[in-house]
Amino acid sequence: MAALLCLHSTFPKVTVKPLAVLNKPKKLCIPFELKQGQARQFHQLPSGLNMEVIEQKSVKNKDPDKKMTEKSENPPLVFVHGSYHAAWCWAEHWLPFFSASGFDCYAISLLGQGESDAPAGTVAGSLQTHAGDVADFIEKNLCSPPVLLGHSFGGLIIQYYIAKIRNEQPPDTETPFRELAGAVLVCSVPPSGNSGLVWRYLFSKPIAAFKVTRSLAAKAFQTDLPLCKETFFSSAMGDPLVLRYQELMKKSSRMPLFDLRKLNASLPVPSVPKSSTEVLVVGAKDDFIVDAEGLNETGKFYGVLPVCVEGIAHDMMLDSSWEKGAAAILSWLENLSN
Repeated sequence: MAALLCLHSTFPKVTVKPLAVLNKPKKLCIPFELKQGQARQFHQLPSGLNMEVIEQKSVKNKDPDKKMTEKSENPPLVFVHGSYHAAWCWAEHWLPFFSASGFDCYAISLLGQGESDAPAGTVAGSLQTHAGDVADFIEKNLCSPPVLLGHSFGGLIIQYYIAKIRNEQPPDTETPFRELAGAVLVCSVPPSGNSGLVWRYLFSKPIAAFKVTRSLAAKAFQTDLPLCKETFFSSAMGDPLVLRYQELMKKSSRMPLFDLRKLNASLPVPSVPKSSTEVLVVGAKDDFIVDAEGLNETGKFYGVLPVCVEGIAHDMMLDSSWEKGAAAILSWLENLSN
């Protein structure tokens, strides 16, 4: 903990550039209504593209004149989604929960997802560019080290971010990867990628392998409600709610997050044997996508014992028992702050 306290005190001062304010109202694509206390902003990246950010400040430090760059008692939380999702998936339950617990929260939509701008090309980016966009947001908008929370492929982006802190800081012309107060990998793709998961499913659960491939690669989850439910949610989730999230997911991804062939060729992520970043690896007992072996691989990579939450599925932050995962993470955050 002493290292973390020192980390906070030595976080370098930065020149702050506020989130972009658009001259004309942006026509929104995702039919998600923000909840009380939430605001949608757009962070302008060095490329000139705008990245959606849904923010919700700590209710314990509610001050309309408080800038996002002012320090609060707890580290800010920055949430990174996975494929077919966007910032809204955190804004539904977890942003209200963690802001009520004393944390300033920022959920970003990666490029080509949600309300963020889409880059030129056929895919939204690479592991490197997505991590760089997260780093740019942190560098220009936060004054203290945040905790990064990533779900599914968002967890893999955070793993790359952690590796960049330790192994390769960019030259002065590029955005630095600042130190973190911690990282939470939620049902994360493991460091070796998803190819190991696919092969295990092919040999041990061929029917499940077919369903996962059809659901995600062929995007059948967008039109098949039972398959969408099986892929992302627990059996206790009511169909009307699954249908609502299915519609949001349909509209959330205008282009693939990655070229998966190039992504897998770049993996595994670099090892971090001397990382000072504290990591929580949390998975779901009923996860249809990331199996127990994948969860254990990630835990072993960071030298931590993973937490597996019972009675919840892959979309832990949206599932009917979302409080279970949130409570496990909050307990870890409270110990992190002490």
